[in-house]
Amino acid sequence: MARFFTEPAFAHQNPAKIGVLLVNLGTPEAPTAAAVRPYLRQFLSDPRVVEIPKPIWWLILNGIILTVRPKKSAEKYASIWTKEGSPLKVWTEKQAKLVKGLLGESLPGQLVVDYAMRYGNPSIESQIAKLKAANCQKIIIVPLYPQYAASTTASVNDEVYRVLQKTRFQPAIRTVAPYFDHPAYIAALAQQVRSHWQVNGRGDHLLMSFHGVPRYTLSKGDPYHCHALKTGRLLAEALELTPEQYTVAFQSRFGKAEWLKPYTSKVIDDLGKKHIGQLDVFCPGFVADCLETLEEIAIEGKHDFVSAGGKKYNFIPCLNDQPLWISTLETLIKTELTGWLTNGKADSRNENQLNQTLSLAKTLNTPN
Repeated sequence: MARFFTEPAFAHQNPAKIGVLLVNLGTPEAPTAAAVRPYLRQFLSDPRVVEIPKPIWWLILNGIILTVRPKKSAEKYASIWTKEGSPLKVWTEKQAKLVKGLLGESLPGQLVVDYAMRYGNPSIESQIAKLKAANCQKIIIVPLYPQYAASTTASVNDEVYRVLQKTRFQPAIRTVAPYFDHPAYIAALAQQVRSHWQVNGRGDHLLMSFHGVPRYTLSKGDPYHCHALKTGRLLAEALELTPEQYTVAFQSRFGKAEWLKPYTSKVIDDLGKKHIGQLDVFCPGFVADCLETLEEIAIEGKHDFVSAGGKKYNFIPCLNDQPLWISTLETLIKTELTGWLTNGKADSRNENQLNQTLSLAKTLNTPN
């Protein structure tokens, strides 16, 4: 096996371009146990996701989890699957197309925009190869995780760098920094909630549910907990909510270890027992609806709330293709383009500096 990937054919007449790759978590190819099993194997084999010693975890994963969990997960996926396929993949693909349209208006012909999944398809490896084939010599990676976590953002970066380790002609890489407190992102979240309230009425309480991570990651220096809490606080301020009117909680626990608290499931149960008239639930950390929002929160959450004595339960959809969110992505990407492009043209200051450097080089190389 060759040590490095084969490079695409190079043509001098093809201008160099800049690639933009939006990356989300991933999804199985179909809502079946056979399709879920390899997806779960890839996901749960990532040491960024599960930090248990590899030999021990290999036995647990292959001896128990991949025997039992695929069928149960497939049933959950089937409950939210659409005619177009997995909601996460459908929304992520649409986001890439909309961002491509916005950037194409201001920077025609200079960018190639696409998307990838950290686990499953299209893979990061295949999409970087695709961008290189389009002569993208610079690539901006956009992890679709507003709040940084080693198990999400870092895992995306790990895979990008793994691909680069096998790449002979490496493109320049920039990665979008966490944007958990970016004003445009907070504004998009607030607009999504307000739009829902305008149609469905404002609930008595707003629950902001973020994906959970093990509690020990916080003590080891992972900033995710702080990022999520700040997003929640800024969103509450934008919506002019008092501390009593909202709760930030964490969902999707796995295993017996302690995870970040409060747990979303317990908060939903407690609020239901208080006979809340209307509970609104929003997932600010997910920028596209997926299994964790549509099944765990919208379906299971509603069942648990009503069963506990709650009355009305409203799930607020994720940002998906909301115009303000797409505009936020455009803003984040254009920020990273600084120095690479400015308003679709080379930065005049950089161009002047380049001309001065070339002029000096010619002078120094002119024989006396």
